[in-house]
Amino acid sequence: MKTHSSGDVTPGETRGRARRPETTHYRVRFRRPSAAAAIPSVWARGGVLAEEVWRWAETFAKKNTVTVIAFFAALLTTLAVPVDRQYLGYFDFKTLTCLFCVLAVVCALRDINFFYMLARKVVRIFKNARISVLALVYITFIGSMLIANDMALLTFLPLGYLVLHSTGKEKYMAFTFIMQNIAANLGGMLTPFGNPQNLYLYTKFSIPNGEFMGIMAPPFALAVLMITVCCLVFVKAEPLEVGDEAFTVDPKRTILYLALFALAIAIVFRGIPYWIGLLVIPPVLFMADRKALREVDYPLLLTFVFFFIFSGNMGRIGAVRHFFSGLLDKNTLVFSALSCQCISNVPSAILLSQFTGNYADLLRGVNVGGVGTLIASLASLITFREYVKRNPGKAGKYIAEFSAFNFSFLAVLLVFLSVV
Repeated sequence: MKTHSSGDVTPGETRGRARRPETTHYRVRFRRPSAAAAIPSVWARGGVLAEEVWRWAETFAKKNTVTVIAFFAALLTTLAVPVDRQYLGYFDFKTLTCLFCVLAVVCALRDINFFYMLARKVVRIFKNARISVLALVYITFIGSMLIANDMALLTFLPLGYLVLHSTGKEKYMAFTFIMQNIAANLGGMLTPFGNPQNLYLYTKFSIPNGEFMGIMAPPFALAVLMITVCCLVFVKAEPLEVGDEAFTVDPKRTILYLALFALAIAIVFRGIPYWIGLLVIPPVLFMADRKALREVDYPLLLTFVFFFIFSGNMGRIGAVRHFFSGLLDKNTLVFSALSCQCISNVPSAILLSQFTGNYADLLRGVNVGGVGTLIASLASLITFREYVKRNPGKAGKYIAEFSAFNFSFLAVLLVFLSVV
């Protein structure tokens, strides 16, 4: 019997291939951390996330107090009126669409420094503090009629600060901001798109264009006179020089955005169906200036949504409807103006419109009611925020001066409208 040496190849092996040396294999096992060990890291991540969410919510609430109040007001009314199909009838989609389109186009124009450069050129024509402050206030006044009161303030308040700060006239800062604020609130009352509450009432009651302006012309004219007198009395004719600063405006973008603005205004005046604005303006801005779409005041739109819910539910509660109807029947003008001092002019317009058909006095009331307390108008909160940001530590003095001028304007306008 033959035996095979260690060097021979066995029949089952392939010739020419050496036997593999024996190796020892080690299996490495990775243990998953136990649930108890993972809990601390999960809690840590959750804590960080909760802290970030809380910080964001706190910042949002500070910047958008009216929106937060509107949300909770709407939420509370759902306890009395559960959500049902009638909620869909609360929303005025034309008002929301018009407001969105106007705000989006205005943001685009502001991004190319169109309003800023235009206003600066006007101010540079004048050579003293009195006329320059008056020009700043008039620019805000006119701007509010064209681009809404809050956008006019966001656009022209920085210009007022720049002019006064660069020329060493900070002593007129509070007065100028207050007059710009009053001009924005009262200047916007002449046009349907000048104030958000105007756009809502104009749409809800289908007020003819000529009648709308006829209703608001008397208080508008008186407001112009009062603002002019205040600027001439409280600002001295001191020499004023504005430093040179170059701005460039893209002509193609300017033409495009002005065309979109004209489209938005045509929609507001019912010349074009509102849904066309949604088909044209957002896509064009998405291609030309996405930043403008991000800068739209969405909290303001949400404020309208929440107050639509709030006012719709309040109108379905019998006791509330009877109470408000009785007050408005006695004096729609005064009651609507006073309600603005507590819940702001936009929610006042939405709420009270459910209980009265006297749109003329309601329109006057919620417009002149925009002056008064800091919360009477969202625009006033914007002005206060901008002033405090640039003048820390002077909030108390500003509020005192603000209240003195605003309540004086409110009293004079209410007396005037009650007599006339």
